[in-house]
Amino acid sequence: MISPYSFAKPWLFALDPEAAHDLTLRALDAPGAKLGLRLVAGASVKAPVKLMGLTFPNAVGLAAGLDKNGAHIPAWNAMGFGFVEVGTVTPLGQPGNPKPRMFRLAEHQALINRMGFNNAGADEFVANVRKARRAGFTGILGLNIGKNAATPIEHALDDYLICLEKVYPWADYVTVNISSPNTKNLRALQSGDALDAMLQGLQTKRSQLADQHKRLVPLALKIAPDMDDEQVELVAAAMKRYQIDAVIATNTTIERSAVQGHAHANEAGGLSGAPVLEASNRVIASLRKALGKRYPIIGVGGIMSSQDAVAKIEAGANLVQLYTGLIYRGPSLVGECARALSRLTQP
Repeated sequence: MISPYSFAKPWLFALDPEAAHDLTLRALDAPGAKLGLRLVAGASVKAPVKLMGLTFPNAVGLAAGLDKNGAHIPAWNAMGFGFVEVGTVTPLGQPGNPKPRMFRLAEHQALINRMGFNNAGADEFVANVRKARRAGFTGILGLNIGKNAATPIEHALDDYLICLEKVYPWADYVTVNISSPNTKNLRALQSGDALDAMLQGLQTKRSQLADQHKRLVPLALKIAPDMDDEQVELVAAAMKRYQIDAVIATNTTIERSAVQGHAHANEAGGLSGAPVLEASNRVIASLRKALGKRYPIIGVGGIMSSQDAVAKIEAGANLVQLYTGLIYRGPSLVGECARALSRLTQP
C-alpha cells in the first residue's frame, strides 16, 4: 500500500532540510493534524515492555532532536509511538550553530546535522511539557538535557544539574546527552575522570531530587557510536558504578566512510540514518556483553525499516527510537516497527 507520506515527501525534499523540518513541526499543530496522523500511522500497537520501572505501551520511541523544545508532544503520541523523548534542552536558550547546518544525503538515506543544541531554554521547555501534561498526555516522556555552548567544559556539570532540577518533576526518565559532536569538547565527558565526575554529580543531585519529589526518576546516558570495545567497557563500568538506569546507543557519528564521494560528505556534524546502523548495533552488542542481560539499553541509529528495528533488538537493545527513518519513511514506519517488535515477544 502506498503511504500518504510518499505524496508529501517530494515537496518537503524540494525545500532546504531545516526549512522542511520547521514546516513539518508547524503542520503538526494544525487543526485536525492529530486525527490525520492517526489515519496515516494506523492503529497504535499495544505490546507493553517493562523497563526502568516503567511500562512502555510499545517498544518504539521518538528520539531526541526532532522536537527540541517539547512543543509538539501530543502529535508524536498520535503517530503511535510507545514513548517520546524531547530535547536536547540547555539551561539558557541559544541559537545553535550558523546556518546552513542540516544536509540531506538522500542516496544514502542519511542526514548530516550540526545544529548545536538550538533551543529556547529550560524554562520554556518545561512550560511546553507542562502544557502537554495538562492537555492530557499520559504517555512515557523522556526529557533530554545538555549544556550551553558558552559554558566551559570544566563547568559542564553545572549546566546538567540546572537542567536536571528543572525537568525532574515532569519526566518519566531523563537522558543525559554527552555525545553530540556539535558542541565543542562535549564528547570529552564520555571518558575518564570527566565521566566519573559527571555521573557522580548527577547521581547525588538525583538522590536529593528524589527525596524532594518523593519519586525516583530514572537516568539514561546517551553515548556515541564512535567508540571501540574498550571505550564502551569503560563507559559501561562507570554507569554501573554510579547506578545509571539505562543507556541510549547511539548518537550520530563523525565517521564518513559510508558516504565518501557525496557532495556533503565532508560537512562538519553528525551523520545519521542508514550509514550509522552497523556502528550503532556494534556498540549495542558491546554494551550488552559488558552490562549483562538485565541492563536497559535503548537502541537508536539507522532504523529505516522494521528489519532494522529487529536487528537492534537482536544486537541487545530492549527498546528502539526513530529519527532519520521518520524523515525518509514517514509516520507509517512507527507502526511497522512496533508490529515487528511485538511479534518477537509472541509465543
